[in-house]
Amino acid sequence: MAELPNLRSLGNEKPPPAPMWGRASRKQPRPILIKGSKRNPADMSTKGRGSPAGVATRYFGLYQFAKPILILKDPDLIKQITIKDFNHFTDHRTFLPDTEQLFSKSLFILKDKEVVTVEMKDIFTRYTSDVIATTAFGIKVDSLAEANNEFYLMGKDATDFTTFSKTMKFFAFFMSPKISKVLRLRLFSNEMTNYFRQLINDTIKVREEKAIVRPDMIHLLMEARKGNHKNDEDGIIDTGFATVQESDLGNKSNIRVREDLTNDDITAQALIFFLAGFDGVATNMCFAAYELAVNQDVQERLREEVYATLEECGGKLTYESLLKMKYMDMVVSARPRKTREQQFFRWYPSLSYPDPDRFDPERFSDENKANINPYTYMPFGVGPRNCIGSRFALLETKIVFFFILQHFQIVPVEKTQIPLKISRKSFSMTAANGFWFGLKRLKN
Repeated sequence: MAELPNLRSLGNEKPPPAPMWGRASRKQPRPILIKGSKRNPADMSTKGRGSPAGVATRYFGLYQFAKPILILKDPDLIKQITIKDFNHFTDHRTFLPDTEQLFSKSLFILKDKEVVTVEMKDIFTRYTSDVIATTAFGIKVDSLAEANNEFYLMGKDATDFTTFSKTMKFFAFFMSPKISKVLRLRLFSNEMTNYFRQLINDTIKVREEKAIVRPDMIHLLMEARKGNHKNDEDGIIDTGFATVQESDLGNKSNIRVREDLTNDDITAQALIFFLAGFDGVATNMCFAAYELAVNQDVQERLREEVYATLEECGGKLTYESLLKMKYMDMVVSARPRKTREQQFFRWYPSLSYPDPDRFDPERFSDENKANINPYTYMPFGVGPRNCIGSRFALLETKIVFFFILQHFQIVPVEKTQIPLKISRKSFSMTAANGFWFGLKRLKN
């Protein structure tokens, strides 16, 4: 719907409303009365009377009492408003007063306030922080319930490279590494490093004293220190197109396992795992949420796969069921491709994909993924120095979107920036004005 001046600006020169409906000082056309007349709503919607030549094929305007109404007839305009510009047209028209309490709470009447607006970067960093806390550091943290817990705040400080002091240190490291070493410049504060060092020391001490075995990263490193090195090979389940092939340099046959690993060595590995997973994985989740919000058809197809998977596994998600979700893997694989291409392949158009700015999970279907040159798709790097956490990152990404789409629809809101603009104030890829989206609870 639009006000009369807006209708005119669109080229829709409708006469002003009739007496009781609007301005009484002008000559009015006879109002259309549905009941008892020869006209019906279908006649009104097909005529588009009063519209300029060529416009009536796309839209026309009319009045329902004092309400101006814009009627869309063009399928492209309908798609633009109901899908792409949904954040500006979130509600149904109100035709019953708020005093009708039962009807005002119905699904049809629910207003945009029923959509919870959230900043996804904040939500996803809390999620990744909690995941890393339990898998790498062996502690349980709930950063959504305890917003200011120490573990999350330390991680947020460690991955914040937008401050002036850290920016200057980065320049110093790149331009004068020797001088930086002499001056003993450090990116991370003593408070942060001491916190994680003490956390690891305390955890190892308790486990050794009480013979606690917990299947996490600390346990694996403690076992490696004892010489119990295990290379777990499982080639049965396909873990996803984006998963990198681990190098065989880690096989026991061609590597000597260090048995002098100190607690600081273990802390260093856990910390780098944290730094890589805290912000990087959360950022990729944010970009994926954006694509799902602006591509509702993709989101709906993925949600159908979520429901089908739940039905197959009796309502309880399993590891095997998650990895068998083909469209989920296509969607998760498509987002890193677009991000990486924005960062690198635009410099080399010959290596680019057709229509590179389009989010298209179909590129990674079984029929098409064989055509992808592996060295033009490197979300986790290639070779022996690739990211050892690719399986982990993809797994936690798939899990979070599985449960979000099971219960919510991700929709654009007023604060959503479309198209998304990349921030110039950060070394990492992030949105200029944040990742703001709406979560609309599903009623099914």
